[in-house]
Amino acid sequence: MTQPQTQATRPTVTYIKGDMVLFRNVERFWLGLPGHTFVGRVERSWTHVDTGKVLYDLTELGSLSYRVGIDPDYMRPLPATDAMHDIDTGAMTLAAVACLRQHLVRDAAALPAPR
Repeated sequence: MTQPQTQATRPTVTYIKGDMVLFRNVERFWLGLPGHTFVGRVERSWTHVDTGKVLYDLTELGSLSYRVGIDPDYMRPLPATDAMHDIDTGAMTLAAVACLRQHLVRDAAALPAPR
């Protein structure tokens, strides 16, 4: 007996200006071309006049390129809690700790002497 194929559905996410997202350019991805996935910041949302679908304009953070008409089906949120998890849990790598120490030493040298 064959089981019917089911397609996984994911909840609709609404993004607002300033949200950090991961975007995949589906054409470049399926063609095996490089540069298909990038981190972006949502700049605005708008509704396509023909399809009625909400699309987004993003700034690609790696190159500061402006991308217009991004389909949210190929976007995923990058929550701050995920980005800060290693710091919140104390699970930072030794390299990250060394980097922070370098910044602290450099920034402390730039501060005025205490009075």
